[in-house]
Amino acid sequence: MSSGWIVFLAVMSAVLIGGTMIYHSIKRKMEEISLAAFGSKSLAEGLRSQADILAETPKSVSGMTRIFQPQIQRDFPDFHLEQFKNKVENLLVAVLEAVTTERIDLQEEVSLELITQVENCIAANRAAGIREVYSDIKVHRTEISDYRKKEGTCTIIFQSAVEYYHYREKDGQLVDGNRERKEQTKYNTELLYIQDEKLAKAGNAVGTTCPNCGAPITELGRMRCEYCGAAVTPINLKVWTFHQIYEVDYHHV
Repeated sequence: MSSGWIVFLAVMSAVLIGGTMIYHSIKRKMEEISLAAFGSKSLAEGLRSQADILAETPKSVSGMTRIFQPQIQRDFPDFHLEQFKNKVENLLVAVLEAVTTERIDLQEEVSLELITQVENCIAANRAAGIREVYSDIKVHRTEISDYRKKEGTCTIIFQSAVEYYHYREKDGQLVDGNRERKEQTKYNTELLYIQDEKLAKAGNAVGTTCPNCGAPITELGRMRCEYCGAAVTPINLKVWTFHQIYEVDYHHV
């Protein structure tokens, strides 16, 4: 064998040995990282385990109830927080079920915009030949995340931690989501009160008027009409409307 071949074989052997050593070094390092992060030497197994944990862990919500509830109570003395939180959670489940069944049967006080939002989602799925499924829906927690007063309106934004199985399929084939693993997410629900329809530019909105003379009541919490002095019925559930629902982490429903 010529000296050239001997040199070539020696070089190739060195390369192979070096490559093997590097491979095992990287493998050991990856195992150490996986063991430290997930408690398993297998990175793939660790990632699956982490995904399983996340699927069972509810999302944290932006809980600003303690800050905004006193402001809301000053503006609307008869506002019942727990009653509205229950309504929010019932509505969330109803909206997701409506998308699944493609039948809208919303019992709460909802706006035309919200109904249209759900109708558009159903229509888009039908046009694409998609069946979208939400099942085993559970609302873990609901809190006030914001309170806004502007342009003749008052808006309370509730944020809810929600879990469910969610997937989309076409012709029986899965195209998105997971039938076997839960999904944890968050939704915002906007509760709207029209204080001044002219400023809000919402002619079909529900506001408050004097039961005696029909004049608009344009001050929050006012108990008597500023025009005729007649007593005004305290603010109640019927003047609030659920205006919009959207997923916080991903896309609008």
